[in-house]
Amino acid sequence: MVELMRASGVKKRYGGVTALHGVDFAVEVGRVSVLIGENGAGKSTLMRILAGIETPSEGEVHVDGHPVRLNGARDAAARGIGMVHQELNLCPNLSVAENIFLLGSRKGLLDRSGEREKARALLARLRQNIDPDRRVATLSIGEQQIVEIAKALAEECRVLILDEPTSALSEAEVEVLFEVIGDLKRSGVGIVYISHRLEELLRVGDSITVMRDGRIVARSEAADASVGWIIEQMLGEKGRLKRANDLAPEEGETVLAISGVSRPRDRTSAALHDISMEARAGDIVALYGLLGSGRTELMEVAFGARAASDGTITLKGEDITRLSIAQRVERGLLFVSEDRKAQGLFANLDVGRNMAVSDLASFAQKGVIRAASEQGAVGRMIARLGVKTASARTAITALSGGNQQKALIGRALMPGPAALLLDEPTRGIDVGARSEVFATIRQLAADGLAVVFSTSDVLEALAVAERIIVIAKGRITLDIPVAQATEARLIRAANAAAAA
Repeated sequence: MVELMRASGVKKRYGGVTALHGVDFAVEVGRVSVLIGENGAGKSTLMRILAGIETPSEGEVHVDGHPVRLNGARDAAARGIGMVHQELNLCPNLSVAENIFLLGSRKGLLDRSGEREKARALLARLRQNIDPDRRVATLSIGEQQIVEIAKALAEECRVLILDEPTSALSEAEVEVLFEVIGDLKRSGVGIVYISHRLEELLRVGDSITVMRDGRIVARSEAADASVGWIIEQMLGEKGRLKRANDLAPEEGETVLAISGVSRPRDRTSAALHDISMEARAGDIVALYGLLGSGRTELMEVAFGARAASDGTITLKGEDITRLSIAQRVERGLLFVSEDRKAQGLFANLDVGRNMAVSDLASFAQKGVIRAASEQGAVGRMIARLGVKTASARTAITALSGGNQQKALIGRALMPGPAALLLDEPTRGIDVGARSEVFATIRQLAADGLAVVFSTSDVLEALAVAERIIVIAKGRITLDIPVAQATEARLIRAANAAAAA
């Protein structure tokens, strides 16, 4: 088999942390090379090196058998290497054609008519009849994914890296993508495919490479692999058990109950199918699932940010299904989004006001904020959560990611909630900060709060939760106390197509 590209003995260090330990990985003509591993295994780092976004600390990258130094993504693209990121990188207000040729248009004068016809030809190659003049904002997520692939092909891509390409796609869109991948293989394009959906990997891949702790630990032809084999290689030992607490917690009263909740899929979110669950006072419940499983949508429905088509939501015995977000907050339900920057932080405010903004009414007298009252409450919350900041007047942007997250949790706690929803609370923070956030979650539960958090990291679910609910394709596939959970069991449930 002819190699298009190879990473040879690649190591990557960030300060004193080694993310890759002498990795060898090849991309071959007309084959799909699947890369699989748990969060933090090193997959993204390796792909960023192959795409020219990062440079290796040691080792070499070879293209067509020759060692090269990739000086950024543009240099990689010029050598025929393209990457479609999990978070799509399109300009929503530009047309399809303008997005496809955005980089090329920097080279000289624009040729709108020519670009339109070339875009049409590229989309036809991908079996798509998308109008090149359509604004990208009007496309479905699946159609936007195709436009990203067309962008790579416009750069005469010979190596295509796809990072979690199906995480936000419908089943019909996944089928279209797989047909496109088949066509690209037949034309000689070498494809690197990253996903956590195990059965999907076996279907689309020609070879399977498993990473763990920055190393490649196993390789197999896809035809010889199985879901069980992949799980075993990912975990290191079959059915490894990691428990947060072997003893079942004492059951408190039901605080949050979700019963029979469903909602249809739309172009920005996954569907939910007859979801029922509850969280009691003192509970820590983990919603574990892959990207696109419906975890976030369930939390948003519970909080009122999305509407349910069926089912009921109750808080402390009161039906809140038709209440507004503000009314749910008044009754004691708070939500912390996974996206701190876009949906959490007020970057122009200091730490104190970021925390106090959720409960300003309690600090006001005749419409005027009582500074002493606000500062006292903020100071107590900073101390309670251990937020590391010089003072409450420090700019929120000056804090580390972990302390920003604790400040946002503090904001949610200011009104005195009964239930707290945390969507991927450790996203984008380092390992040390994660342990601090986990300690905060445990303390909140010990104080009697019902805590529900979502995660795509199986080890987080096992380390923190007292009960784990697994969601796959908008359905609950497993609901068990952590004492009965293993990594293998949870991963299997997360890849299930129907209830386990």
